[in-house]
Amino acid sequence: MKCYVVDAFTEKIFKGNPAAVCILDNWPSDTLMQQIAIENNLSETAFSVWNGHEYRLRWFTPGGEIDLCGHATLATAYVIMQHIDPDRKSVDFSTQSGLLTVTKKQDLFEMDMPAYHLTQIPVTEKMTEAIGFRPLEAWKGRDLVCILENENQVINAKPMEEKTKELDGLLLHLTAKGNEYDCVTRSFAFKLGVAEDPVCGSGHCHVIPLWTVKLQKNDLCAYQASKRSGILYCRMAGERVFIAGKAALYSINDLIIKENNKENK
Repeated sequence: MKCYVVDAFTEKIFKGNPAAVCILDNWPSDTLMQQIAIENNLSETAFSVWNGHEYRLRWFTPGGEIDLCGHATLATAYVIMQHIDPDRKSVDFSTQSGLLTVTKKQDLFEMDMPAYHLTQIPVTEKMTEAIGFRPLEAWKGRDLVCILENENQVINAKPMEEKTKELDGLLLHLTAKGNEYDCVTRSFAFKLGVAEDPVCGSGHCHVIPLWTVKLQKNDLCAYQASKRSGILYCRMAGERVFIAGKAALYSINDLIIKENNKENK
């Protein structure tokens, strides 16, 4: 089994968010895909199978399968359009979150993704204790989004793992209005076995709808303020979030896995 490792939302390796990508003829078992994700020990490993007219796509974290992942979708599209089928200009993926289309636009790969519906919830002392700063606002979709006073708080925050796990939401996103960028965000996935997600595409399906309203603009340049950092070019269009970024290939590996571990699905 061939496995590509791609750094997404960057043009340089060792930046952005690394994802492992396996393009397959048939599905391995769920158990094997989970074992591979644990062994890779990246925030996500993507598995994709061509079904005759589109690619099916699934994402696994070290802690389990997830319903939506932006950076691994971008990484998978990059592998297909750069290494599997270089004549392609777009790729359709059938996923748990519906049909996702990625289009190549010069050196950018633009993803058409669903926006999460968010509900504002009260700010609590538990949030303040977990984050180290009191949020100005809190919003709940699949994940918990906490808006902080400024980008320095986002950059300097050191969320406490056990206290963060007690909060609502699958992931925790800290975000604030930026100085150089429209918004600055960090994402934490302690519940999935990932301390901090270097650049979170699905997180921006939460924060971009918020900042579109607050900044009164549909086109935003977003910065993920993780140690690796990353830049996302985003735009809102109705209930969809278009997120574009660059990608860089880090490695191509052969996984030594026996064929009898596979099962068709």
